[in-house]
Amino acid sequence: MVPRRLLLVGEGNFSFTASLIDTLDPGISITATCLQHPADLEGDPVTQENLQRLRERGVEVRFGVDCTQLPRTLQAHERDFDRIYFNFPHCGRKAGVAKNRELLAKFFQSCADILTKEGEVHVALCRGQGGTPADKPQREWHNSWQVVAMAALGGFILSDVYPFSCETVPGYKCTGYRSQAKSFHIEGAVNHVFTQSSPLEGCQPRAFRVRLGDRCFSCTEPEALAGKLNRRFLEASSCHPVKTINEKLIAELGKHFPLRRLKCSLPLLSQGGTSVLPPGTCDPVSAFWISLHEDKSHSESLTGEKTEEMEGILSFSECALPKSLGRDGCRAAQEGICEQAELRLRSSLLAHVDTVIQSPDFRPGSLHVLSGPVFRKCHILPFRMPAFHETLFILGLNKNSKDGCLASLLNHLKGSLNNLLTETLLEGSSLSASVEFVLQPNGKDHIIHVKSLNFGPDCTEHLIIGNIITSTGVTHEHQCFVFVSINLDLLAMLVYDISDWRILWTFDNRFLKRFAPGKVERFKSYSLYPPCYVHDISFWLDKKKGFDELEFHTVARAVSQGTVISIQFLGRFQHPETEQVSLCYRLTYQACDKALSPQLAAAMQSRFRREIQRQLHVSPR
Repeated sequence: MVPRRLLLVGEGNFSFTASLIDTLDPGISITATCLQHPADLEGDPVTQENLQRLRERGVEVRFGVDCTQLPRTLQAHERDFDRIYFNFPHCGRKAGVAKNRELLAKFFQSCADILTKEGEVHVALCRGQGGTPADKPQREWHNSWQVVAMAALGGFILSDVYPFSCETVPGYKCTGYRSQAKSFHIEGAVNHVFTQSSPLEGCQPRAFRVRLGDRCFSCTEPEALAGKLNRRFLEASSCHPVKTINEKLIAELGKHFPLRRLKCSLPLLSQGGTSVLPPGTCDPVSAFWISLHEDKSHSESLTGEKTEEMEGILSFSECALPKSLGRDGCRAAQEGICEQAELRLRSSLLAHVDTVIQSPDFRPGSLHVLSGPVFRKCHILPFRMPAFHETLFILGLNKNSKDGCLASLLNHLKGSLNNLLTETLLEGSSLSASVEFVLQPNGKDHIIHVKSLNFGPDCTEHLIIGNIITSTGVTHEHQCFVFVSINLDLLAMLVYDISDWRILWTFDNRFLKRFAPGKVERFKSYSLYPPCYVHDISFWLDKKKGFDELEFHTVARAVSQGTVISIQFLGRFQHPETEQVSLCYRLTYQACDKALSPQLAAAMQSRFRREIQRQLHVSPR
């Protein structure tokens, strides 16, 4: 964005403003401010010379402006700045890191009310003060000004960082060392560019209206999936990277096999399973459950909240509903009884294979393609996702020609995946990714491994991006079936060099603006060096209730709105007298696209303690 109005705060001798005006378009409005009053600056000839120059150029100059109270200083019609500069802030004299952190925190909170929605805040700090990896060398976190964490208190994220160079503003002379007219060393100084993020508290579970047959039901997405349902990333109009990867993969395989693309149904399933696949393929234990309430209002949910339409191509038949919501339910509805049922969100598209292969339109030898979102409870780990997009390839084969066709499919699939994974590699880059099909103990199924160096040494050596399952149909004596399941989100991360899966689900428009439709290029994050906050928790177990660690992770994901990135088991203790068992865990909080402050992380931890006590029946220590 080209700035129209600039605000400079904390100007000591106004030399930065005087130098900056020569580098800007004459049409840009500039307001330069300082904390001192005119009488305090009368004895400095350099400052007076700069002030004279600014007045001649029409720059507005203000004195006695406290950078922590900007909304009070500026009238409503004077706000809406596109860019705010604060060079080398300091409380003065021998103020320590704690006071300077407080100064930064209040400054960012002050900026939030006078900056445009897409505006920027530029803060230059001396070497090491910021506490980010951009500092060379980087100070210890506790000994830095923690600029990113302080900015989060005002709702800002660090979107860019680069060395501060006096050469770009010739004539600039820094002053103010220990509240004196002396200059200070700015070698290795860093300029930090902050932008506003969407509020973290705004991502709450949404209400939906679902049409099943000729009836309407309302439901609310699970708290652990807030913002994940009905996002429509795979629609034709989408330019989401997951959609791009899906289309490229399908197009590659379409060069070698006849394709039949199927439209995906709603992600709601009844309790029935699938008979074609081996037991446990679609594990109901890790499923999210949705409560459906019959909705006769067609406009509002039972709680009075506005609802969104959860769109699906295929509607459920009456037999897909539990008996309590079948046609007999109409009598209860007429008597004023509100119908309710529990349906689960599918954990894999493999749950639909029976419907596909038993359809009269199923064609052996053709590659049937089904794409859509899936949801499953999982432990909090870097590459485990409670929601992701899956593409399922279904191929029906004659048993006599199975081996040759299967080998052909595997070869073309490996080639297509390898082509995608090398598309964004820089010329001469040492980074690489390779696909490997690992045969399973049953001798017929495979796991699709990708060995990638793109994510650095902390990444697991092999990432599982899919499965290949072969199965003999119960009702198809002379046929067998091959099901290839691909995790599109994980594949997109590898191709675009996206290190955090959560960014794929952001509501921030800046994410999609980084991608051109159908084009693959490396992703550059707009939220750099987000800080981590570590909190420990220990609790006594209820002997009668037991402890479900998967639910423990799910509650943490829900309460933290997805900001818990790691849960580490620290230890187990058993009281020698009561024999009561206590567990201790360490939670790490970090946001990938929003401003997460230390205070907000602490508040989430407090709520987490309450929620595990309520939902898991444990007693926090």
